[in-house]
Amino acid sequence: MYRLPTLLLSALLAAFALPAAAEEIGCSTTEWKLIGANHRVCVYAYDDPKIPGVTCHVSQARTGGIKGSFGLAEDPSQFSLACRQIGPITLPAKLPERETVFSEDTSLLFKETQIHRLYDAKRKVLVYLGISRKIIAGAPTNAISTVPIQPWPAAKAP
Repeated sequence: MYRLPTLLLSALLAAFALPAAAEEIGCSTTEWKLIGANHRVCVYAYDDPKIPGVTCHVSQARTGGIKGSFGLAEDPSQFSLACRQIGPITLPAKLPERETVFSEDTSLLFKETQIHRLYDAKRKVLVYLGISRKIIAGAPTNAISTVPIQPWPAAKAP
């Protein structure tokens, strides 16, 4: 078996700029289930992979029960999105007008949640558009969050 050197593999992954991976912050039970996992709402954080200084938080319903325990349940489309500047922002030289920065399947085959970044250059604002959609039935649920690009105060030495 031939393996690519680690440096080359890292360069290839960076070149394709894979969407950000979510980090689970925590969950709250919304309905207790006797058998299998409880229904819950979970909060996830992700840092925009191309815009250091921006983090988005997504809360999303997670289906429990037996199907949910095995990853076979379809999660509801409801979610909430909040993105904030958490540090200095430096835009890349070639920022696409629209780019998917986060994508997650919410059912085994046909449903997903995506977060897209758009740049409003006139107003110097990053716009994050969240869409929960069924691949066959369209996009029933969406939300937006905006991040105005502002100067970030430098940290003072102690």
